[in-house]
Amino acid sequence: MQKKYNVVSLFSGCGGLDLGFAQLGADSLELECVGLGKRRPRGNWFEIRWANDIYPPSCQTYSANFDVEIYTNPKEPYQRKARIFQGDIAKISFEDAVGEEEIHVALGGFPCQDFSVIRGVDKRLGVKVKRGRLYCHFVRALATLQPCIFVAENVKGLVSANSGLAYKWILDDFQNLRIRWSEIETEYKENSFEKESLNSRKLEGYKILFSDVINFKNLGVPQARERLIMIGLRNDLFQELEYPKVIVHELEKNLTGANLLFSNFPLTPIEVFNGEPLRSLQDKYRSIMYEFKENMESVDSQRKLEYMEKVFPRYTWNIYPDYFWINQNNKAKQDLTIWTGKEKLIEEDHRKVLIELGYYNKPLDKVGIFEDGSNIILKEKQDVIERMKHIPPGENHEFVRDTKYHVTGLMSNIYRRVHPLKPSPTIIARGGGGTWGYHYARNRQRLTNRERARLQTFPDSFVFKGKPGEVRIQIGEAVPPLASKIIAENVIKILDKCMG
Repeated sequence: MQKKYNVVSLFSGCGGLDLGFAQLGADSLELECVGLGKRRPRGNWFEIRWANDIYPPSCQTYSANFDVEIYTNPKEPYQRKARIFQGDIAKISFEDAVGEEEIHVALGGFPCQDFSVIRGVDKRLGVKVKRGRLYCHFVRALATLQPCIFVAENVKGLVSANSGLAYKWILDDFQNLRIRWSEIETEYKENSFEKESLNSRKLEGYKILFSDVINFKNLGVPQARERLIMIGLRNDLFQELEYPKVIVHELEKNLTGANLLFSNFPLTPIEVFNGEPLRSLQDKYRSIMYEFKENMESVDSQRKLEYMEKVFPRYTWNIYPDYFWINQNNKAKQDLTIWTGKEKLIEEDHRKVLIELGYYNKPLDKVGIFEDGSNIILKEKQDVIERMKHIPPGENHEFVRDTKYHVTGLMSNIYRRVHPLKPSPTIIARGGGGTWGYHYARNRQRLTNRERARLQTFPDSFVFKGKPGEVRIQIGEAVPPLASKIIAENVIKILDKCMG
């Protein structure tokens, strides 16, 4: 019988990272309804015992989908039931939060905004600002609870933030359980959170088993989303492992997708929006692409001229040949013979994922109205409607630069249309005009939140709480549950070896 492991979750957001762990052991990522607007994960190998986030809509979403109670008083005594604390993690005593329960796993995506490359050099302050130092509360949780293993997630920009020092310091602090910043240490001392100073206690630090940037598209997510994943095992447990190098090597292969085919044959937006693998979508694909031809010819920009000369002529209007070359980064001299003949294998793999996600044979335009309103198409300004008519799939604001549809933008994501046959660009949480992500259909503009959720691999049974902009934040900040489930599969193998 599979052992059940207790989990605490820090900086939980709406629960994307947690869902993959909570659902491990179930056939799919879909949740079961337990009444009164509550959902519950069906897996039984990991159990979320405590979670935390400071953003109220995220906590409401988490509560609705994990069937846990929200509490807001950090001094509220421990109760033997799963809860999520809505508030500042700096005010929490982890000893009081979980009582005497043994915690096996700590999860968390500590705040990433100050490490993100999207913010630009001037605003990318990393650990120079207090929000960038909140990872120390993750370190404090490790020191207090001493879980067997931890999984931390952040943007890839953390690796280069503060000229690489932030990454070096954070890894060192996780390994040695050091509270580096004086204001963080002062906070927990003043609040008498721990019985002794963490830096003077005899504690087991952590051996970093994995720390690398992975692209979630290589794990089956229909989105080119790169994130830093760090996994650490408590030192005493690592020292007892047999063949640790073999375990680390296996972890690296599994988390980078080396054993999967998705790096070459990724899942695509047209498949997850329509709930079918590629072959059955041939007619739909062709009609999508043909709709843009006339409008593309009506604009005159440098990017349009390049596109009509180098890109547009390569389209065959047949779904598999186009899928192959588009996912080779448009390199004209690539040998396509290594891709041809793979259609059956692709169909099987993609169908399995669609079934696991609960999307199979459930096109979003036919599913009906979601109870959370997440698939409502929001109204758009007329100038945006006109602009998007002239931007074909895979292209962005550069396509209409110096035309009457011109808009100033530096980011490649500004007014970018998702391509039906290529993983979506990274779904982002915040931003003004042009940053929402745009549908591949000519008569559509911004993606609905449910379309964004499917690109993030949330099951349709996952209910979001909050206004559309608040839901957008939750989806954009989440770890794709499909990727999280793969991480959980590897974590449980390590735990079973340590605890068995």
